[in-house]
Amino acid sequence: MDKFTTLTGIAAPMPLVNIDTDMIIPKQFLKTIARTGLGKNLFDEMRYTQDGAEIADFVLNQPAYRSAEIIVAGDNFGCGSSREHAPWALLDFGIRCVISTSFADIFYNNCFKNGILPVVLPEAAVEALMADARRGANARMTVDLAAQTVTSSDGTVYGFDIDPHRKHCMINGLDDIGLTLEKAASINAYESKLGTLRPWA
Repeated sequence: MDKFTTLTGIAAPMPLVNIDTDMIIPKQFLKTIARTGLGKNLFDEMRYTQDGAEIADFVLNQPAYRSAEIIVAGDNFGCGSSREHAPWALLDFGIRCVISTSFADIFYNNCFKNGILPVVLPEAAVEALMADARRGANARMTVDLAAQTVTSSDGTVYGFDIDPHRKHCMINGLDDIGLTLEKAASINAYESKLGTLRPWA
């Protein structure tokens, strides 16, 4: 998993509430277990017509937001079914941070496991950042995980809370496997000791 320290990038405004995981990545794209290749189908039913043409007014199809790395979203982002393909699709598109007033629990947890930082801020702060994001590609936000801040393009700083363990994992690029490998020396020592105590095992 890639480390998340400081991100400065374009933020796409998505003011819809209750953006669910089927909107993020529709069910017909869940046949793969690969974490790559899903970005082209992110928000598929909102981005494309039935014949595959781009819908021009969808935010991620607009020239200013095609390289967005941050989404500023409405309340209850990631609700619905517990598909891990949703963060996979966001990450494959290039999204590393989603800012909202709230997230569905399973989606929130899946974000941390896949290197996406979900930032919860009060409604007034999200509204201000949404307005900032609407300014387009020249309005770049900075998300500083170490400082736990989001800085708008005009320099306004918003602080956010995060669980210390999750913060440690994100900054060091540790998913569940990475956390286990941090204990490799202890695991190897235990296995060696067990081999001596129980050679038949």
